[in-house]
Amino acid sequence: MKKENIYILGIESSCDDTSAAVLCNDEILSNVVADQKIHTEYGGVVPELASRAHQQNIVPVVNQAIERAGISKDQLSAIAFTRGPGLMGSLLVGTSFAKSLAFGLDIPLIDVNHMQAHILAHFIEEEDHQKPPFPFLAMTISGGHTQIVKVTSYFEMEVLGETIDDAVGEAYDKSGKILGLGYPAGPEIDRRAQLGNPKAYKFTKPKVDGLNFSFSGLKTAILYFAQRETKVNPNFVEENLNDICASIQYTIVGILMDKLKLAVKQTGIKHIAIGGGVSANSGIRKALKEAEKKHGWTTYIPKFEYTTDNAAMIAIVGYLKYLEKDFSDFDVMATARLKI
Repeated sequence: MKKENIYILGIESSCDDTSAAVLCNDEILSNVVADQKIHTEYGGVVPELASRAHQQNIVPVVNQAIERAGISKDQLSAIAFTRGPGLMGSLLVGTSFAKSLAFGLDIPLIDVNHMQAHILAHFIEEEDHQKPPFPFLAMTISGGHTQIVKVTSYFEMEVLGETIDDAVGEAYDKSGKILGLGYPAGPEIDRRAQLGNPKAYKFTKPKVDGLNFSFSGLKTAILYFAQRETKVNPNFVEENLNDICASIQYTIVGILMDKLKLAVKQTGIKHIAIGGGVSANSGIRKALKEAEKKHGWTTYIPKFEYTTDNAAMIAIVGYLKYLEKDFSDFDVMATARLKI
């Protein structure tokens, strides 16, 4: 017998991107993202502006996702939404909308942990995409999060290490601000790093016990470095920008890889999956490929569109929870600091 298709609408509104996706079983039919350009003027996300933009974007984005999927809303089996972590105002917009729509359609509501979704994005069915086998190590690196997680099954996850201050994406953005680059700075630092000498300048790696991360000290070291050098030569940053970016990226990638090597040593797990927006960074991808050859790892990187904040990853978690009948009550609340 042919199994009945399950259609999940995923809604993501944790930060500054409003996204909706429709999934049929484990395959994505549509994935619509409306980003918010206004934050570039302020050098970072302004929470109040983000929540207002979500209110404006969510109805047209959801309508577009359903239309592109080629189905009607009456065919939806359930609605999955980001409960947290994230900006509280932004989360409330997505949570309230998802509740209202699910209630109106009389279908199940499924709450999703944003960090779990970054990891489970690897299980979206894609041609020529290899899914990691359990158990595996997941490193989630984004603007707001840096974590190493041991994943034993879809919903059995243990955080082995995480940042104690800035996330890796924040380290890139704050370094970029010091150097006079725009927001977000990560892609520009990555681009320039490929043109510079990664060993031109040495930045000390923060000493943090175990598998936890720290990037605030690196940001301070870069600030003092720039201030010291520009006293001698006011044009120093401009004249050496590619080498500075290459050295910063070399240091950040080194910090990430050192912790990942330690996690592999402690767990014996050599299947490594990465996710989050910073996983698009060329330096990190190159280091992972080198580690495959040198240490015998197998690495897994999802398509770029599933690494940044998007509703496809919310929908796949919704599908997996739907199979287990793991539904939410309608009094479920958004939670800004939700843990795995």
